[in-house]
Amino acid sequence: MNTKRVLIGTRASELAIWQAEFVKKIIKRQYPQLDINLKLIKTEGDKVLDTSLDKIEGKGLFTKELENELLAGEIDMAVHSLKDLPTDLPTGLVLGAITERQSVEDVIVAKEKRMSIRKLPKKAVIATGSLRRQAQVRYFRKDISILDLRGNIQTRIKKYLESNWDAIILAKAGLERLGMEEYISGVLETREMLPAVGQGALGVEIRQDDAFVKELLKKVNHLNTEIEIKAERAFLKRLGGGCKTPIAAYAKLKKNTMGQIILLIDGLVATTDGKNYFRSTISGSPDNPEKVGINLAESILKMGAKKIIKEVRKNYQLQR
Repeated sequence: MNTKRVLIGTRASELAIWQAEFVKKIIKRQYPQLDINLKLIKTEGDKVLDTSLDKIEGKGLFTKELENELLAGEIDMAVHSLKDLPTDLPTGLVLGAITERQSVEDVIVAKEKRMSIRKLPKKAVIATGSLRRQAQVRYFRKDISILDLRGNIQTRIKKYLESNWDAIILAKAGLERLGMEEYISGVLETREMLPAVGQGALGVEIRQDDAFVKELLKKVNHLNTEIEIKAERAFLKRLGGGCKTPIAAYAKLKKNTMGQIILLIDGLVATTDGKNYFRSTISGSPDNPEKVGINLAESILKMGAKKIIKEVRKNYQLQR
């Protein structure tokens, strides 16, 4: 371990590099003698910026190229925003660590402070590339017009400042990591805007048989966050909706009235127009987080989400 060199794969955006450096620093604190470097890799999602994400074919738009490098032995680990990582990983790859979750909420970037979805002016125009955000905004505000918005955080804020839009919606964690909190006009609490699965946490993907790297990541992994994320990802996997369907979930370890630690998960499935909106919350044992996530998915499917997901898949196939 003393002379081993480690190469971390990451996308090339400023936020992605920050995230990879964050993981690198944790490892270096434990193993200061290691030579750790970053390799910048461009993904399909970084290249195709003129098309909304739900219209781009395939999965892993921001992860596939990193995974290919991992499988080829060109890098030792890949750092992802967990909300970008599909639930089905390629054969031979596993999640080696999940970092402690930071802010999970979405935020509004607008010219006025203390802004919320309900406070936006009548017939407001906002921009976001997320179907999940679009669906939840339209559920509360049918009068709002929503435009598609792609690009890194800096690009999206620049487009907003140069536009006549009323607001854009971004992830709070990304702005905080880049020191851009001054752009936050209002924080959307999870009761108003449920986050993406894994939002606020980072995932480190590795080769399944790489015992050396697994050992390195022991201090990177945060057990409580891992439990919460396992429930959310199991929820998403059971639904099978992918990025073509507005799906959101947030799991949290909490104490119940008896003082026992339970796992609470809140999830939803909706149509992009917000007209169909199925949301529910359940609790269960943190000893089996995947079961808790699956139980919530089964409940929401029975509420009517099964029909939504089936129609989305059918429409997607017709468009191909």
